[in-house]
Amino acid sequence: MSDFARFTPLAIGPISLRERGLDREPGHWLVEGYGPLDIRGDGSTGRLLIAHGAGAGQASTYMSRLRDALSVQGVQTLAIEFAYMQRMRREARRIPPPRIDRLVEELSRWCDILTHPQGGTLWLGGKSMGGRAASLLAARDRAAGLVLCGYPFHPPGKPDNLRLSHWPLIDCPALVVQGSRDPFGTREEVVGYALGQARVHWLEDGDHDWKPRRASGYTQEGLIEEGAAAIAAFMRENRTVT
Repeated sequence: MSDFARFTPLAIGPISLRERGLDREPGHWLVEGYGPLDIRGDGSTGRLLIAHGAGAGQASTYMSRLRDALSVQGVQTLAIEFAYMQRMRREARRIPPPRIDRLVEELSRWCDILTHPQGGTLWLGGKSMGGRAASLLAARDRAAGLVLCGYPFHPPGKPDNLRLSHWPLIDCPALVVQGSRDPFGTREEVVGYALGQARVHWLEDGDHDWKPRRASGYTQEGLIEEGAAAIAAFMRENRTVT
C-alpha cells in the first residue's frame, strides 16, 4: 500500500523543503499550499516528477508498484497528488478531474518548487491523464525529458479523437511505455501516429494498467518491472549534467 494511504505526512513549507534539501531525499511530506509529496529512490539514475491518472491516485497498486520498481532502478520519483484527488480522498467519494489546463498549471506550480540547480535535472511524467498533463507542460515550458506511462492517445472507442496536437512542440527526450492492448492506444493504432522523436516501449499483452491476460504467460508485476527497467535505461541514455 502506498505511503499516501498509510502515513500522515509531516507538514512543511515549500521554501523550507528546498532550503533543507528534503526534496532530494526519500520522505513523505505535506507541502503547505500544494499537497502530499512522496519521494522514493536515491536518484542515481535520475529524478522524475510523476503524476497519477484520472481515476486512481498515487495510492493505487499500479502507481505504488511502479514507483518501487523505479526506485530499484535508481530513479527517484517525486509523486504528487492533484487537488481534486486530495478532495476525493477527504470526502471519500468520486470527483471528476478538472479541465486538463488546470492540471497543467498545478503541475507547473510543483515544478517551480522542485526544480533547481542543486537538485539535478528533473524529468516530467505520469500515468495516463497525468502523463498527458506532463506532455502539455513540456510542450509549453520545456522539460529535461518525458516519461509517459499508458499515454491516453485517444478516449477508448474514439480513435479519431487524438490528443497529439501539442506533440510537435515537444523537443525533449520522450519515452512512452504502453501496453500493447491499451484501449487508449493499441500497438496497431500507435504505429501509424506521427510521434516525432518520441520512443515507444511496448509491454506485450498489457492493458492500460499493464495487466496482461492470464493465458499470455505474462504478469502485471513482470511488465511493471520491464517498464521500470526501460524507463531507467532511457533516462541514463539521455542523462544531462547539471
